[in-house]
Amino acid sequence: MTNDTRPTIADVARRAGVSKGLVSFALNGRPGVSADTRERILTVAADMGWSPSLRARSLSVGRAFACGLVIGRSPDVIAADPFFPSFIAGVEDEFSVSGQVLVLAAATPGRHEEETYRGLAADRRVDGVILSDLRADDPRIELVSGLGIAAVTLGVPDIDSPFTSVSVDDGAGIRLAVDHVADLGHTDIAHVAGPFAMLHGRHRAAAFEDAARARGIRARTVETDFSAADGARATTALLDAEVPPTAIVYSNDNMAVAGLGTAQRRGLSVPRDLSITGFDDTELGRHLFPALTSVSTDARGWGAAAARALLQAIAGAVPEALALADPELCVRDSTAPPTRS
Repeated sequence: MTNDTRPTIADVARRAGVSKGLVSFALNGRPGVSADTRERILTVAADMGWSPSLRARSLSVGRAFACGLVIGRSPDVIAADPFFPSFIAGVEDEFSVSGQVLVLAAATPGRHEEETYRGLAADRRVDGVILSDLRADDPRIELVSGLGIAAVTLGVPDIDSPFTSVSVDDGAGIRLAVDHVADLGHTDIAHVAGPFAMLHGRHRAAAFEDAARARGIRARTVETDFSAADGARATTALLDAEVPPTAIVYSNDNMAVAGLGTAQRRGLSVPRDLSITGFDDTELGRHLFPALTSVSTDARGWGAAAARALLQAIAGAVPEALALADPELCVRDSTAPPTRS
């Protein structure tokens, strides 16, 4: 054994004065090894810093012990959105104790994204993938199914799918936000939505329109790409309207924070002149002034649930639809009754 290589079973066998087969039996807890010999082998292995080779383990069981998460958004949007770090932390909570490795990739939707999935599936580089940001008639469902790897979807696809889904009711959170500002007395509200090409962006926008209609109040929606910059653009457009809204319901905290800054730079007071709600209840939003009223969805818990479901799918579990707890609205200081009708 050289100084720049990890010790192998053969190295442990030579140091312990036994065969490689006996070392393998001892390290894997298999019968056929006396208690004294097993203890000696384990002691030698520990002293030498031996650890199991993931490569050897992968070859022996035909698995990669890696799972993929391909995010079909701009890297700039991913870097700025607090949802993804929290979600990935939840995935790692599960993978860190299961010996699984997360392979993360950002890819432009379309051909580049397809090539990324094919690359991950080639030579069994991953055992499964998490499909996020579902789209209408999402082509990734058929693509990943054809690649023969396990998968779970974040949300329920609008087409037939052979995969387990792990979802949160996007509409429930938006309805809570609309009812909250309506109860405060707002009758002219707006929604800064995500891209309608994404199912959760579309679901949130539809829920907003339905909730506003049920309350008999004026509503308008502006589509964005979920980025803070586009959230600021949408806010500017709404505030430049002949009759601006008195409350804006944002589809994520990132855009809500940008909207709050946009309003304040125009000399508006939040919430006296404009009420604002976010979505995802990020830590930053709680420390703003005023603190952000936001829909809480537990992104970290969602990541952990998705990781558990994917591990079960890899093990051959029957696909199912898993619904997580409905979101809650955390009311803080960015919402108040309107000062104008």
